[in-house]
Amino acid sequence: QVQLVESGGGMVQAGGSLRLSCASSGRTFSSSAMGWFRQAPGKEREFVAAINWSGGSRYYADSVKGRFTISRDNAKNTVYLQMNSLKPEDTALYYCAGYQGFTVDSATPTSGIGSWGQGTQVTVSS
Repeated sequence: QVQLVESGGGMVQAGGSLRLSCASSGRTFSSSAMGWFRQAPGKEREFVAAINWSGGSRYYADSVKGRFTISRDNAKNTVYLQMNSLKPEDTALYYCAGYQGFTVDSATPTSGIGSWGQGTQVTVSS
């Protein structure tokens, strides 16, 4: 059973930055695509970003393109989400997700997920 543990959430003012981390206990981390999702109060969980096994392909939701960057360090079994120019509408519980395959189907980024983290809260004040 793969365990994913997120960290790095917190409270920040609009325009600020945060870096989320997700550490994986899985032995197959380096051969698995990884992703970030978020869920705001009263809303459904939504896709934020994903990265393939090597880091060579990255995908972003339109709402975060140009502001967020996903990356990974396979030697550390960790995936990151650098969030810049944060807006109040970015406030949500952010979840790390581990895919079952090497890559992500960018058309349906919610498919093929095998594991979820518990989430880390990000709050952006105006």
